[in-house]
Amino acid sequence: MRAYAIGDIHGQLDLLHNAHALIEADRAQVGDGDAPVVHIGDLVDRGPDSAGVIAHLLDGVAQGRNWVVLKGNHDRMMEMFLRPYPMVDMQLLVGYNWLHPGIGGVRTLGSYGVEVPDGIRTYQLHPKARAAVPKAHRRFLADLPAMFRLGDLCFVHAGIRPGVPLDAQSEDDLCWIRGEFHASTADHGALIIHGHTPVDKVTHYGNRVNIDTGAGHGKALSAVVIEGRDVWLLTPEGRQPVSRG
Repeated sequence: MRAYAIGDIHGQLDLLHNAHALIEADRAQVGDGDAPVVHIGDLVDRGPDSAGVIAHLLDGVAQGRNWVVLKGNHDRMMEMFLRPYPMVDMQLLVGYNWLHPGIGGVRTLGSYGVEVPDGIRTYQLHPKARAAVPKAHRRFLADLPAMFRLGDLCFVHAGIRPGVPLDAQSEDDLCWIRGEFHASTADHGALIIHGHTPVDKVTHYGNRVNIDTGAGHGKALSAVVIEGRDVWLLTPEGRQPVSRG
């Protein structure tokens, strides 16, 4: 069984195109046109073209490509803000919201042509944002699943809560968890493929694989191929094995 996965995108459309090209090259090499491509979430924020990323993924799904797109915490924050009555994700630190300078929502709205000037109030900005972000994009974000399972693989954005069955995980944990998941050496049954917390390189911990290599912070967007529990980083020179830690 084979699957491809792409780490946190964060509005980096050019990097996403490059990742898809690497996957297509590997598909041609192994003769597999059917293996799914799982996008691990955090499609938006911080990078220059979140609108373009969503449009590209929507178009690919509409064309029937075997693409799975998961919900990340940034996607959830955007969708919650764009509801008829804007909401703040309760997982955020007190005093934070999607438009906080550390989150990246302002740059995402910029990709839709919406400026967020100093001093503007939510009641003034919200209708402009809803008008600028196409309904199809808002629906796409709202409908994103938080988990995808394939055989012995489980794809999520942030991780899982150790000790809780996979089919009983909460969206809060799937989109936001860090410490308890990272510290766990337990066998989760499935190999967990996730992002959310940037690492210097794709890292295989035995029970989980972190594929977020910091595209949201000006670093690389990684694409991997997984066969069984073995993982390879895809590069222009071909596959590079990711050793288990």
